Amino acid sequence: MPLPTIRVTRDEMRARVALFSEIEGFDGGLPDSDHPDAKRTLYNVVGFQPPEGSDAATTSPVGAKAAEKAAIKISEGFNLGYCKARPGKGPMMHNHDTNETFIPMTGRWECSWEVDGKVETFELGPHDVISFPPGVQRRFMNATWDEPDAEHLMMFVIGGDGPKAEFSPDAMAELRDRGLVD
Repeated sequence: MPLPTIRVTRDEMRARVALFSEIEGFDGGLPDSDHPDAKRTLYNVVGFQPPEGSDAATTSPVGAKAAEKAAIKISEGFNLGYCKARPGKGPMMHNHDTNETFIPMTGRWECSWEVDGKVETFELGPHDVISFPPGVQRRFMNATWDEPDAEHLMMFVIGGDGPKAEFSPDAMAELRDRGLVD
């Protein structure tokens, strides 16, 4: 059976176009947003509506502010965003209830995960890809050490229509110790 053909006007299609120059980035709204090593700007490009049941440790992968401002507001089974950060910066350990895939656009990025009490890491460059399954504690960090003042860009794709991010117990304990969360 052939797929249905849908007619979409140019104006209707414009609602599904996100020009990077028009996307608002956010640097807050996540438990680790004020941690000095986690400073970053998140861009909600496709999807990322606020999930149900958020709390201090569990939130939208892009944070509350960015979740409300998707550039392309659709719920079609995936979400896409960007993270811009300086070297040494990126989120603290967290996991998702769905798949998360990282694709560096510029610079070098260290993608890490926890297994059996230790941290494993792959370093990726532009257009390389790493895909984490649901439930794996992971983080990423700009590792472009030879450009200490340059921000670089990482794309991330997360499955689902309302995915949740949950920061690890160790990350939440550190944030509480620093007085950054209650």
